This record gives sequence, C-alpha cells and structure tokens, in this order.
Amino acid sequence: MRSIESCRPQRSRRVPSAALRVLLQPCPPLALLAVAALAVLAAPVQSAEASKAPQGDVLTLGAGVAFGPRYSGSDQNRTGLGLTFDYAASNGFFIGTTRGAGYGGHAGKIDYSVALGYREGRRDSNQSSFMGRTGSDYLRGMGEIKGSATALLGLGYTVTDWLRLGLQAEVPLSQRDNGSALHFGASSPFYSSGSDELTLGLTGSWGNRKYVQTYYGVTAAQSDASGFRQYTAKSGIYAYTLQLGWKHKFDANWSLMASAGAMQLAGDAGNSPIVKRKTAPMGSVFITYSY
Repeated sequence: MRSIESCRPQRSRRVPSAALRVLLQPCPPLALLAVAALAVLAAPVQSAEASKAPQGDVLTLGAGVAFGPRYSGSDQNRTGLGLTFDYAASNGFFIGTTRGAGYGGHAGKIDYSVALGYREGRRDSNQSSFMGRTGSDYLRGMGEIKGSATALLGLGYTVTDWLRLGLQAEVPLSQRDNGSALHFGASSPFYSSGSDELTLGLTGSWGNRKYVQTYYGVTAAQSDASGFRQYTAKSGIYAYTLQLGWKHKFDANWSLMASAGAMQLAGDAGNSPIVKRKTAPMGSVFITYSY
C-alpha cells in the first residue's frame, strides 16, 4: 500500500520511512509490511534539516516486525518479522526491498522517478513463513492471484517545508489482467527535533476495472468454487490510508522507525462479499543502520 514515498528520489543521506509506503498496496502482504522499516505513504516529505544534509551514496539495512491484515478486507491480523535494505546513489539510482529498482531526480520543487517493482499476489489459504504471505483460508475456492512485475511512475511537488503532494502510477508488466492503480496523497513532517521526526500522511488509491475486479470481485467460476456470491467491481477509488510515522535517530548510523495507521476500503471494494472488515489497522517497528 507501493506508496507515493516509495517513488520519491533521494536528495540527501536520509532514507525515507518505508514502513509507510508499503501500506498503500491493494492487499499488502505481511512480507511487504515487514520490510517497511526504511511505509508510510506518510513520509513523502523531507524535513528542512534533512534537505540540508550532505549528499552521497547510502546503504540502509534493517530488521523488525510488522502488523496488518491477512489480505485486504480480512478481519484477521498477522504479525511477521522481516529484513530490509535500501541503496540510494548520489546519481539518482536506487534499489531496495520497498522501492524496487529505478532512477529518480528533481527540478526545483518537483521530483520524479521511474522504477521496476513487484506486486505480491494473493493465496486462498493461510500462509505461514518467516516473511509471511497474503492470503486466508476464508478465501478458499477463490484461487490464486499471481504476483506481477510493475512499472512505478512517480511525481511529487513540495509545496512548503511541511507539505508535499505526490502521485504514483502502478502499471503491471506481467500478469497484466491484474490491472493498474493510481495513488495520490499528501504528507507533512509536522514535528522535527535533533533526533526525532513525526510525519502524517493521507493517501487515496484508485484502480481501473481490471484491478478492482481482480482483488475485490468474484467471477462466476469463483462463486461456484468458493460459495461467495458473484460480484462485479468497477473502477474507482478503492481505499484511503492514514498513517503516522516516527523516526528516532540514536546516532549518525542507527535509527528506530515506527508507523501506525489504518486503511479504509471504499466504493465497490468496500462492498465486496470477500470483505469482512472495511477498516484495518496496521503498523511496524524497525531498527535500521545506514552508512
């Protein structure tokens, strides 16, 4: 749930908060929630202090725990462990577990990025593994949604030091019937001190017909196999995400990153027969080391 922040180019040695970006995904698997220590869609804004930091190549490694629903619309939650890494080069190249691999740059208050990422699929059974997978026994008979390689096209505009607007297009390159999504939102680092920063972010997510039908619809064949009533979902805004992110710096290298928030399903997605809970809490806590 990736997020707008995930496509924001690095303009300093500060690695963006990842625990917020991932949450923007349609059905965020625990594996991706767990990697979120570097999602909120919240942190797409750099603090004034960060923007003045020296530029250079930065590698960030992290480990932690994340909490979220088994699948988008599930009333069951999962907690999982995860590892993460993020490398940002001074020339604009980046690669990592939350942002994929790509290039970003900026011109004045506008920043942009192009990246190759991966969108997790969904299983119709409970998944148990170190990193966790999205899926639930409740979906038995719905079949598997295969993961897909995606092109991530991002655009951002820094209105002021405390407000940034962002837009990201998510287009599948494989499994194209899974559909495309568009994420838009705003974030604000409303508090910053020498060692702490708090960021609040609000994001809306829109999906085309294929996207919303894939993740929230029920075909005739799926209805026969699962028992859910047949349901046709149309394109539209399918979710809103509100996220609060906290970053605490212990020193120049070590940091703690935490996030807490909720996703609210909307439109045809919220009315889907597979959705048992429209509002789902999510969060993560990670320790990272940057050098």
